[in-house]
Amino acid sequence: MKEIELFNGAYGLVSVNNTDELIIRHILDSLAPLRIILRLLDEKSGIRIADAGSGAGLPGIPLAIALPDCEFTLIEKMGRRAGFLLNTKAVLGLSNVIIEEGELEKTAPGQFDLVTFRAFKPLEPKLLKTLFRACRNEGIIAAYKGRREKIEAETAPLEKLYEKLETIAYTTPFLDEERHLVVIRPKQ
Repeated sequence: MKEIELFNGAYGLVSVNNTDELIIRHILDSLAPLRIILRLLDEKSGIRIADAGSGAGLPGIPLAIALPDCEFTLIEKMGRRAGFLLNTKAVLGLSNVIIEEGELEKTAPGQFDLVTFRAFKPLEPKLLKTLFRACRNEGIIAAYKGRREKIEAETAPLEKLYEKLETIAYTTPFLDEERHLVVIRPKQ
């Protein structure tokens, strides 16, 4: 958190007005759907998770702290932000985190069991194709999103393309806003 506060002005990592907002809107919101994510992972071993468009390391870094037995790759195309992530990884001593500077499209295919993203881009076929390319065969995408009606508008054209598209509500402590995790599985 201190790293985000220190570098936010220079790198434009997150939109916040104060420390409480940073904690609630970004840190707690990254962790709020942890039970859902654990259920998706189904107690497998050797889990590899990617955080696409990681920016400030959200949700990747809080999840990596909460899930020390999983390997996390934080993918960020902007060099300054990737540098911030490398610094934060070192400060926190996170041995289960890899920082990959570059575009998601250039990531080696078939690596991840789960790909997360938060405030990255709208759900659209081209993006999902890129995300699934990074996934292993039965890999899952979990997108942190807000209001259900906006999600429904984004996902309506996608429903025929994917085996299972599920919108799961979750509650972020102290945040009085709708929050959802959109879980997408590929057709088998």
